[in-house]
Amino acid sequence: MSKKSPIIGILALQGDYQKHTQILDKINVSSVEVHRAEDFERIDRLIIPGGESTVMLKLMKRLGLEDAFTEFIKNKPVWGTCAGMVLLASQVNNHSQQTYDAIDIVVDRNGYGRQYFSSVEPSLFEMNGFCEKINLVFIRAPRVINVGKGVRTLISWNNDPVFLSQNNILVSSFHPELTGSSFLHDYFAHNFQSDAYK
Repeated sequence: MSKKSPIIGILALQGDYQKHTQILDKINVSSVEVHRAEDFERIDRLIIPGGESTVMLKLMKRLGLEDAFTEFIKNKPVWGTCAGMVLLASQVNNHSQQTYDAIDIVVDRNGYGRQYFSSVEPSLFEMNGFCEKINLVFIRAPRVINVGKGVRTLISWNNDPVFLSQNNILVSSFHPELTGSSFLHDYFAHNFQSDAYK
């Protein structure tokens, strides 16, 4: 008996959220663009796309999403990519930016440099018998400078953790929607929660 696919919400306030929708469509996973607080009631998991974290914060406040968002990230599977990683971190280094303290990491915003220093780096994702070659796309990416005790590093690049999890939270420094692979979206949709608590 096949496992039913979850409905994945994509925070659709800013950033290239439509690319995530396209990948989920490719692997036959239903998705919902999250614009309003009531949209959180329709979804099982959430992707926070890359973009500008300070703009996302302002829009969430302006649109009245904060309470529903805060409640959702307490125990539902959530994947923060690039700017999403910044929002979910426990702290942004040398910056007074608000975060939601959902994963015990400290990040440097744009830690890999400005847009000019964007790069594509080959890497491997290996877990529980899965193995996939992935191109990591860094665009004004946050750099993880401190990892708390309960956080697992799933992918490292140049000795930096770039794909991490803690309980129900998954984060990536890179843009998974631009890797050319649907592997990580499939992992988040179908395998992440069971892996996250092991």
